[in-house]
Amino acid sequence: MRRMSRSLSITSLSGLGLQEEDDSVPVENLLLFEIAWEVTNKVGGIYTVIQTKAKITGDEWGDNFFMMGPYYEHNFKTQVEPCDPPTPAIRKAMDALTNNGCQVYCGRWLIEGSPFVILFDVAAAAWNLDRWKGDLWDTCGIGIPYQDREANDALIFGSLVAWFFKELTDAIGEEQNVIAHFHEWQAGVGLVLLRSRKIPIATVFTTHATLLGRYLCAGNVDFYNNLDKFNADQEAGDRQIYHRYCLERAAVHCSHTFTTVSQITAVEANHMLHRNPDVVTPNGLNVKKFSAMHEFQNLHSTNKSRIQEFVRGHFYGHLDFNLEKTLYFFIAGRYEFSNKGADIFLESLSRLNYLLKVHKNDVTVVVFFIMPAKTNNFNVETLKGQAVRKQLWDTAQSVKEKFGKRLYEALLKGEIPDMDNILERDDFSIMKRAIYATQRYSLPPVTTHNMLDDSKDPILNNVRRINLFNSRTDRVKIVFHPEFLSSTSPLLPMDYEEFVRGCHLGVFPSYYEPWGYTPAECTVMGIPSVTTNLSGFGCFMEEHISDPAAYGIYIVDRRFRSADESCNQLTQFMFGFCQQSRRQRIIQRNRTERLSDLLDWRYLGRFYMRARKLALSRAFPDRYKMDALGPLQAESFRYPRPQSVPPSPSTSVHSTPHHSDVEDEDDDEPYDEDEEAEWDRQNIKTPDIMLGTAKTGQPVENHN
Repeated sequence: MRRMSRSLSITSLSGLGLQEEDDSVPVENLLLFEIAWEVTNKVGGIYTVIQTKAKITGDEWGDNFFMMGPYYEHNFKTQVEPCDPPTPAIRKAMDALTNNGCQVYCGRWLIEGSPFVILFDVAAAAWNLDRWKGDLWDTCGIGIPYQDREANDALIFGSLVAWFFKELTDAIGEEQNVIAHFHEWQAGVGLVLLRSRKIPIATVFTTHATLLGRYLCAGNVDFYNNLDKFNADQEAGDRQIYHRYCLERAAVHCSHTFTTVSQITAVEANHMLHRNPDVVTPNGLNVKKFSAMHEFQNLHSTNKSRIQEFVRGHFYGHLDFNLEKTLYFFIAGRYEFSNKGADIFLESLSRLNYLLKVHKNDVTVVVFFIMPAKTNNFNVETLKGQAVRKQLWDTAQSVKEKFGKRLYEALLKGEIPDMDNILERDDFSIMKRAIYATQRYSLPPVTTHNMLDDSKDPILNNVRRINLFNSRTDRVKIVFHPEFLSSTSPLLPMDYEEFVRGCHLGVFPSYYEPWGYTPAECTVMGIPSVTTNLSGFGCFMEEHISDPAAYGIYIVDRRFRSADESCNQLTQFMFGFCQQSRRQRIIQRNRTERLSDLLDWRYLGRFYMRARKLALSRAFPDRYKMDALGPLQAESFRYPRPQSVPPSPSTSVHSTPHHSDVEDEDDDEPYDEDEEAEWDRQNIKTPDIMLGTAKTGQPVENHN
């Protein structure tokens, strides 16, 4: 098997040498526009990309940076502060559209960095649809079916964007050059129209996931083994998305610079879209470091207590397991059962349950599935559980107050109270009634909501198959929460970040995951996670970490192993995690959080700088020069294996927060967090780097 080469690698960490090569451009002579359907419009993961990246882009470009997206009244009123166009040229371009019956809005997006946004009202311009469909057909030979609302909206949006840029370039002439960065096929229509009309703009196109890749993987095909065998045109036609596929492919080939978010998606794009990406642009996050290591550990402890409160209510009457020895695992994201790996996760949980029983392990694992599905309301039994828990708490507080008052009065008199008489008969009656109220003759529910079609729900059907119904003998308990988390929920009043911080392990064994923000978010919060070598995040971590598991990044092999072997590997990862002591988990969280520098936009944003500079050199070769195939003159890095692996220290040191109540007798290796961090900084290995097009690998030996 030939190993895939790397397009670009990361540059530097805190404490390392800064990048020597300057990929910056003279921004005072340029305008940068970033165009996406998700600007101010939360639909999927691309929203997170453009929202979190806005600050570092704004810091570089200042008021020469603009974002463009569709106008939705509710989003505009709640997320945007309206303002006048910042330049005469922008105003003139907007006026040209509004004077011709279209509606365009300008404002500041109220996110970190507060970038300018220009939003186009797609509905108000729908009267142009037939004419613009004709223009697209005459120009590109691509027809859009009447019934495809999403593609029709994309055409209207793209036509408005292209019209705006025509007016803008006419207004600014040669005073400034424009860079337009388009995300995904919905925005790519504008790019195709720009190039077909020869509007002088440098263009970048980023695909975050190919259309065909997502459709094919959702259909349970053996995707990665057959990349070179698919007839892309036929597959798109069979799925009635040929027009969308043509728009995506046209945008890819029309752009000056084509990028994708990971190496695995670069291979996919080469086969599906027939162009190698020029630059791989990994997705980042805005990382906020804590001044002291124990602060994020405190957040874990606090939020874990809130999850425990939910568990006390949900499992009332069956709470015969020790909450202090209970671990919380979770999977979250779009409800794509196979693509997100929920299928092998459930099978692995069944095997984990068996292993914990056989080894008579006293650890209990509560697993949360946070995946939105169609429901009609909360489950009555689940609501009752939280009510019973609250009633028990109120009863305990009432009895405690009476007990405390009597004890206080006895001590004031200089007496040691008779403990047999300090509680009255009524107190015992109240407590007995509370205990009887917790009796339950049914098992704790698997799902927290009433599912609209639970007989066909894939998660529930697989729960029935593996027979994990939260019985007393099960060491693995399942809670399916088919709704995104909210701090206003009556069941689990936590937002997603708080919930993640309170869990012990995120499990994301995806089969199709171009990047994977969920494990990246876990890493930034110091929570270990499971990913795969078919996700962009997993490939990125394998490239930059010598021993990912030691840093809390468990990478399941779904490329070179069968599905059954991948299940066994995932089971062993989870079983090994369950065998760790509390202190070992604390040390591992410290290591995981230390990887957050890898995912900071302050470093990953440089790949976007490189892509923009490359586009300028191709669009305006007389003004901007760049050696597209030259070597990257900067050090890359690779985290070494930690000194103290396995994580089993024996001595407590000042930098190890929240020590275990009972230390393991066999912990005989010293551990110092500061010393380990310094070891990482001094032992960085440089991986191989290739700049330019991403190479493709051979078909892999995985079975879906």
